[in-house]
Amino acid sequence: MFTGIVEEVGTINKISTQQSVVNLTIGCKTILADMHIGDSISVNGACLTVVGFDDHSFSVQVIKGTENKTYLNQLNQAQEVNLERAMSGQGRFGGHFVLGHVDEVAKITRIQASDNSKIVTIKPNNSNLIKQMVQQGSITVDGVSLTIFKLKDTEFDIHLIPETRKSTILNDKRVGDPVHIETDMLFKYVERIMESTDSGLTSDKLKAFGF
Repeated sequence: MFTGIVEEVGTINKISTQQSVVNLTIGCKTILADMHIGDSISVNGACLTVVGFDDHSFSVQVIKGTENKTYLNQLNQAQEVNLERAMSGQGRFGGHFVLGHVDEVAKITRIQASDNSKIVTIKPNNSNLIKQMVQQGSITVDGVSLTIFKLKDTEFDIHLIPETRKSTILNDKRVGDPVHIETDMLFKYVERIMESTDSGLTSDKLKAFGF
């Protein structure tokens, strides 16, 4: 489980492929402090398992199932990535509940500059994902917890404030670039319950409960 608050921007030091498994070695500093083999690390929003580390980097493996749902197999050496360790029970919870299970690879369709932020428009390939979003709700983009400022029929807008641009890789994204998106986990559970014919949960009941 993650929060979508990026702790560090790392750098891809090495990429290799062995028996259809992509091995990534990622250079970093901060998140190595309490690292162990088997730890879960969010790499651009995808939950990966640490298989090795030293004083300057750690290694993870991208298996076929993860490769098919992400663009991790398209990363290049020296490319930067967003990193976050699994959330600690002792820390503050600054973002939202993020599983690190990427729903799909979406595309950036527009970037606009505003007075104090950068407006980025993102279009998912699967239109059903739009139905799992609400305006002013939470969305994870390349592992970053963000707010959906404008929800449209087939795409949505996010605003990148100066701090987000400084501390993540999102400021370097361009029109046409891919991004990992994960919709809000809580919405998925509610959607699943409402799909059940015997749940007794309706839109009217949710409104009565303040949703």
